[in-house]
Amino acid sequence: MSADVPGDAARPSRAGRNLPAALAVGLLLGAGIVAALLTYRHLFIGIVAAAAALSTLELAGALRRGAGVRLALFPVLLGGQAIIWLSWPYGLPAVLVAFAITTLGCLVWRVRLGVEGYLRDVTASVFTTAYVSVFAAFGAMLVAPPDGGFRALCFMIGVVASDTGGYASGSLFGRHPMAPRVSPNKSWEGFAGSLVSGVVGGVLSVGLLLGGPWWTGALFGLAVVCSSTIGDLMESLIKRDLDLKDMGTLLPGHGGLMDRMDSLLPSAVVAWSTLSWLLPG
Repeated sequence: MSADVPGDAARPSRAGRNLPAALAVGLLLGAGIVAALLTYRHLFIGIVAAAAALSTLELAGALRRGAGVRLALFPVLLGGQAIIWLSWPYGLPAVLVAFAITTLGCLVWRVRLGVEGYLRDVTASVFTTAYVSVFAAFGAMLVAPPDGGFRALCFMIGVVASDTGGYASGSLFGRHPMAPRVSPNKSWEGFAGSLVSGVVGGVLSVGLLLGGPWWTGALFGLAVVCSSTIGDLMESLIKRDLDLKDMGTLLPGHGGLMDRMDSLLPSAVVAWSTLSWLLPG
């Protein structure tokens, strides 16, 4: 998340948040992920798969409430799990094949509900599969190399640093909205804070955990900051289109799980791609 513009415009988005609960939930989730990465890194794949399944269910509910969309939920869930679990041993070719088969499954499964809304529902089903499961598969692929636990940890540090720096800087200094019609509370000052903290986090994490040169960490941090910010704005667009404040209520103080996955999902693609290019495993 980039940050908030203080003042009256910021109140509607933050008024309902329970900050102590949000911090407690965030710390608990973060501690569990770090423990998995530092002990048996392949546990991270299970965490990614579980998060993707819950996010899919949450997004399906939001689409139904906000737009009357009926996802082909069974193939989306089953195919999504196949996409993630096959990505680890077999890589991108398996992701592509599983995604294609899932798309075919959505086309066939939705036939049973008749003609009305067929194209709308199938399109939303394929979108959900790509947005959640395919993007999440890149997070799972981060742990494939021998140093994969550290690669995934760099990814998490980059996103958290971007979000934290953006929130702090925007809360203190935010005056100029980035996209007032999409997310009035995201400011350019907050984005500047995200850049500083994200690049610093990238330099430190890539340098200390992966042994990469400083410029590699800086490029990695810059890429993750941009993807995190874009991901947050994309989810804001989806929620505005559906006329929803939050995707769900699963996480106290945060809203729904998708409200926390917004910056992680696109950043998983960017983190895997950037590290694969800069620091081949």
